[in-house]
Amino acid sequence: MSSSRAAHAHLPDQAALADAGLGLVGEPRFGAWSEGWGRAATAMLLDRHPELDAVLCGSDQIARGVMEVLRERGHRVPDDIAVMGFDNRQIMTAGSRPPPTSVDMNLEQVGRAAAHALFAAIAGTSRTGIDTLPCKVVIRGSTAPLS
Repeated sequence: MSSSRAAHAHLPDQAALADAGLGLVGEPRFGAWSEGWGRAATAMLLDRHPELDAVLCGSDQIARGVMEVLRERGHRVPDDIAVMGFDNRQIMTAGSRPPPTSVDMNLEQVGRAAAHALFAAIAGTSRTGIDTLPCKVVIRGSTAPLS
């Protein structure tokens, strides 16, 4: 995702937080989609915002890096700080301690829908518009109910 697209991708998150009476702590951070970025961003966030109580990550790989730094600094996930990943990649979630709660984008169905749209366009029967597909939150050990 380009920096410009990434910079605007968080806007729905901000609206959802506002609807729940919550807000962001500091500005959203953007970097490489890696555990290394998760570690670096978490160190930066904790140094600037020690009151942090949750981190929403752009990927499960980033979430792994986030949780690593939280543990190193003595924070308990999810007791002190909740962490949520995005993409529900089993290879990332299976090896994480704790396994991260994650948004499953239903990528298999997205791929099927994209293939059908491509075949329709090749056949000359393409259509315009936006298709939406269901996604779900997979609850695991990195989040807990609000108390």
